[in-house]
Amino acid sequence: MNASTIEGNATKGNVNNTLPELKAFKRTPSLGLSQWENGNLTTNLAEKKDTNGAFFLVEAMLAPGTEPPPHVHSREDELFYVLEGEFDVYVGEQAFKVETGECVFLPRFKPHAWVIRTPRLRLLTLFTPGGMEEAFRGMGSLAQSLDLPTGALTYSKADLKQTAERFSKYGARFLTPDEVAEQLPLYPKPLPPNAGS
Repeated sequence: MNASTIEGNATKGNVNNTLPELKAFKRTPSLGLSQWENGNLTTNLAEKKDTNGAFFLVEAMLAPGTEPPPHVHSREDELFYVLEGEFDVYVGEQAFKVETGECVFLPRFKPHAWVIRTPRLRLLTLFTPGGMEEAFRGMGSLAQSLDLPTGALTYSKADLKQTAERFSKYGARFLTPDEVAEQLPLYPKPLPPNAGS
């Protein structure tokens, strides 16, 4: 078979590929695609079903205090691109100050956490491969506006046992305090009880 035959077969969709044909699409943050989840606004821009499982892309708006506990993913790599704001990201023994226009890559199996340093943080988050969106689906409520919810239950106020069980089904696990101290040595330590009183 020569190169022109291969090219012709690929053009006709006659390649040995069992994946469904992907369709081009365009999306923008909208109420129909957005939810309020743990005090954050998230908009799923491209899900596993849209990408044959290749990736999940979500735009998120977060505020200080809505960060998840330190955790580790066993199934996907993660990439954050900052649209607005600044946060400190802790990945294993490294720490990064990440600002508007910068990105940071978090490999699977590397424990990570972050601390938001501005009143609002807007991110694009790419998970690859896709599938992590299922962990978030149904955890919140449909967004009523494209802004942060007020008075929402956050990770720090929620029953983490139930949340941890849900995420573990999708290959993500919250770290114990001992694991945080050992695996994320630069992550800020909580203040001891009665500090500053």
